[in-house]
Amino acid sequence: MRTVPQVVAIQMCSGVDPEVNFAYLSKQLELLEISSPTLVCLPESWLAFSHTSSDTLALSESNWQWIEKLKLLCQHHGIWLAAGTIALPYKDGQYYAASILLNDKGNIVAQYNKIHLFDVDVDDGSTGYRESTHTVAGRDVVVVDSPFGKIGLSVCYDVRFAGLYHMMVEQGAQLLLVPSAFTVVTGVAHWQPLLQARAIETQCYVIAAAQTGVHENGRKTFGHSLILSPWGTVLADAGKAPKVIQSDIDLVELMQIRTKMPVLAHNRFKSEFYE
Repeated sequence: MRTVPQVVAIQMCSGVDPEVNFAYLSKQLELLEISSPTLVCLPESWLAFSHTSSDTLALSESNWQWIEKLKLLCQHHGIWLAAGTIALPYKDGQYYAASILLNDKGNIVAQYNKIHLFDVDVDDGSTGYRESTHTVAGRDVVVVDSPFGKIGLSVCYDVRFAGLYHMMVEQGAQLLLVPSAFTVVTGVAHWQPLLQARAIETQCYVIAAAQTGVHENGRKTFGHSLILSPWGTVLADAGKAPKVIQSDIDLVELMQIRTKMPVLAHNRFKSEFYE
């Protein structure tokens, strides 16, 4: 087995049925040629892109069964898996948009609950988006050790809030995950610039697995899953169709970038200056 770690992003056009979406994931994993430590990243709402948040809430009570099945997939393929978001019940008719990270033994090593909720109006023919109707916002910044470096977890709309990523880097993050379901309108305008900004300012790899296309629930998503280097270079772009992209991770190169341009050390807005 090669020792150079690799990351994989699976771009999906998820429907409303978890069975169908899980079967699609299983098929894509069977097609992967895994010859080195591998982290597979899934998009936001990959398991069920429901018609309404009420539908998502109804599914949330049974979603732990799918996490148990993901554990078996990780064990079978010997992969780490960043499971986009899965709705997990909170209380009082609410759920977390939970991003679960599993290791190659099938163990849950981290859970990040989406902090910034998408309560916005977009000129895309929708009546607006109000994610907070049934989703409860998380509070914790999550960075975890892995064979791929220290991984910082985030989700979609989080990418607009640079402070979250600066906090991750203060905790040692080297890879930033941004599973997403960007609208077409916001994707055309902001998707790549935002992701490149996060990569450049933090000097981290960014892996953004995305939803794409026209979905059963009527949503249209932008696609263009990206893997970016700590220099902001696009290493892989999935385009508009469902597709699997991958890239090697070179932490030596990351450290060289940070050494030659030590912006993290130069940052005068780190929390240590205000304690």
